[in-house]
Amino acid sequence: MTPKMVSSFRRSLSFSHPKDTTKRTTSQVSHVRSTSLPCRSHPLLSQLKDHLNHLKSSWAAAGSNPVSRTSAWLCDGLAQLKTVHDYLDDILHLPQTQESLRRQPDWVDQLLEDFLRFVDAYGIFQTLVFGLKQQHSAAQVAVRRRKDESKIEVYAKAVRKMEKEMGVLVSTIRCITRINSSNTLIFNVDAELVEAILDVKEVTVLVSTVLFSGISLSFMSKKRSWMRLRRKGKVEEGVQEFKQVGTEYCCLWGLRKKEDEEMRMVLKRMNELEDCIVKIEMGSERVFRSLLNSRVALLNVLTK
Repeated sequence: MTPKMVSSFRRSLSFSHPKDTTKRTTSQVSHVRSTSLPCRSHPLLSQLKDHLNHLKSSWAAAGSNPVSRTSAWLCDGLAQLKTVHDYLDDILHLPQTQESLRRQPDWVDQLLEDFLRFVDAYGIFQTLVFGLKQQHSAAQVAVRRRKDESKIEVYAKAVRKMEKEMGVLVSTIRCITRINSSNTLIFNVDAELVEAILDVKEVTVLVSTVLFSGISLSFMSKKRSWMRLRRKGKVEEGVQEFKQVGTEYCCLWGLRKKEDEEMRMVLKRMNELEDCIVKIEMGSERVFRSLLNSRVALLNVLTK
């Protein structure tokens, strides 16, 4: 890919979404094209560190409480992660940042590989969520009309596929952390810049792992979920809205025999889950675009 082609990704797409309270102001964005050296006094690095600290603290507090693991909490985390990568993208376009990183091409190459893993993971996630959303909508129609239970079987298969593939994505993301542990010392690069980039990778792994594993556990049977966590010795939780419907799709069989009140409750939960799926899809797509922009900025470091 040539530099000219690469630069075309910059802010090429936008998506409508609720106003983000963490979105940068006009005065903050005005620093993006600054040519000053990214050091401790640089506003962009200070702002990035503030967002990183806020994301870590908010997730540490809410993540320890299973009741707090809702789709709204996940979407907020995705929005904060997007903001973090937008700041990183701006920092990577500073001329002095690029000059500093060019002194360590091997490390930048490793960063490119790590960011490619992130981009691939979110691309796969987008495909899976889109497929689940389609089958979920078809299942809703079948439930509402109380017929065509073949749609329920297709939905059940989509749920099982989602559970399995989410587990694979978790392993892929956690592999990035293991690769990082073998890093050698980095010379001739601003220490605060290196620390910021590594912190961005850390929170990306954190949010992505919770997102993928949370959905996987939500669609897993209670017995299998308990056995998995016991085997790994970890305490993880699913997403509340996904758990409420995901483990109950088997109850959708025999639609003609169910009472009206029961059907209304099932449809209510399915409608709520559909809203959650759409919001997570939108949030993850924004993260995907921001990850892509960050990787393109890193690629430009070596190609310009």
